[in-house]
Amino acid sequence: MTTKTATFPLRLPVSLKAALETISDRDGTSMNQFLVVAAAEKIAAMQTEEFFSQRRNRADRDAFRRILNRQGGEDPSPEDAWDNPASR
Repeated sequence: MTTKTATFPLRLPVSLKAALETISDRDGTSMNQFLVVAAAEKIAAMQTEEFFSQRRNRADRDAFRRILNRQGGEDPSPEDAWDNPASR
């Protein structure tokens, strides 16, 4: 499977280009690869933020509070206790 790519000219301030050259060299990658990974990470972070924002907006807060405040249930089993060394 091949990935289609597109090219476009990119104008960077000289200081940013110098920092990019230094960091990508230290990272052992080309400037192009470094920028592609940085862009992918930024896109993933923004999409994740949007995902959780949408989830938050459709949450039923009253149902959440009812579940947290309900009576009954069972105590945690011994292996689920906070002071259990095996659970750390």
